[in-house]
Amino acid sequence: MITVNTHEAKSRLSALLAAVEDRGEVIIICRHGKPVAEMRAANTRTTDPDPLQMHAELAATILYDPTEPASEDEWPSDLR
Repeated sequence: MITVNTHEAKSRLSALLAAVEDRGEVIIICRHGKPVAEMRAANTRTTDPDPLQMHAELAATILYDPTEPASEDEWPSDLR
């Protein structure tokens, strides 16, 4: 882990990015001695599931025609 102040981070940005990219370093950027930001390699995994893809365990099969009108006995008794 490399800790730098904001001025040093601005003047050495290219070298710090190279350290992150080549060696996987984590850079902590401080202002007045207090950490305010962290620079690390971007997550580039391509194995993340597609968030719009339906999960296999959530699949359901409807065993009737949902557009078919409800029969008299399927309605609640107070609404018949």
